Amino acid sequence: MQAQAALQRRTLNRGRCVVRASSASVSTTTAVPTYTRFGHEVVNWTYSGHKIRALKSPTKPGQPAMLLVHGFGGNADHFRKNITPLYEAGYNVYAIDLLGYGFSDKPDPRNAPPHSIYNFSNWGQQLVEFTEQVIGQKVHVVCNSVGGLAGLEAAIARPDLVQTVQLLDISLRGLHEKRTPSWQRPLVASFQRLLRETSVGEAFFGSVAQARTVKNILGQAYGRKDAVTDELVECILQPGLQPGAVRVFLDFISYSFGPLPEDLIARSPVPVGIIWGEEDPWEDVKQARQMFGPIPTVKEFVTLKGVGHCPQDEAPELVNPLVAQFCRKYDAAAA
Repeated sequence: MQAQAALQRRTLNRGRCVVRASSASVSTTTAVPTYTRFGHEVVNWTYSGHKIRALKSPTKPGQPAMLLVHGFGGNADHFRKNITPLYEAGYNVYAIDLLGYGFSDKPDPRNAPPHSIYNFSNWGQQLVEFTEQVIGQKVHVVCNSVGGLAGLEAAIARPDLVQTVQLLDISLRGLHEKRTPSWQRPLVASFQRLLRETSVGEAFFGSVAQARTVKNILGQAYGRKDAVTDELVECILQPGLQPGAVRVFLDFISYSFGPLPEDLIARSPVPVGIIWGEEDPWEDVKQARQMFGPIPTVKEFVTLKGVGHCPQDEAPELVNPLVAQFCRKYDAAAA
């Protein structure tokens, strides 16, 4: 507990989380605070009775919009290097914490049928409602890892709200039951139940949710090792220490069914762009190109040398222009 408190103090002391009075407070007795994180305004919104945290850029009327969606274990802070450059490229930009992640609420999955809360369909609906209620205009959805499946679900459900989807190293879902040999499935299911339903799982999470372990995992996932900074570790770890995070983690790692990325991409009613780090050790670029390249909805497949699983954080100077260029192409087509 002392280590957790120290970690939180370091984050605050670095000035990363700031409260400032809004302009409206000048002429009133009670100041209305505006919270910022990494210089971006914090948005609090409610989805299905649960608080959701998001970050946003300034907004300009008539400017197209972009919604950034993180992957497993991530949160909106994973796009802290992208929000301002994409705003400067001409977009109103929002980055959201999916339900169960970041500083969003984490309802206990044991109080509901298995995998009925933390699944791609529910997260896709969250993106749809956020777009309708907060953004208020059609969006380009840009997603990393498992966030890509949520983004595709949103596009399929409401193509009137989604203009394009860009996938940054989308999860291939290698542990999906359809990708697992039939003789292994009972073993995998038993192990997942052990983690989800016994104290073994919480002990495993406790060993993972440590700064040194998180840094080691990120060091494996990132091609650019110098991008694995203490700031990044805190961005990932601090929300992971919030109450309820352990049960969300254990519920999702036992989610071995649901949609496969190739099926959702093929069903997408909007153009899909793909960016992939060639050094991604978790999601193989050759396999991804073979699976997704021939699908007609995929309009672009760009690979990045020396980059791993999280291109938006490892190589923002490469990713931000590529994302904006893809979006502009379809902005122009829609004009």
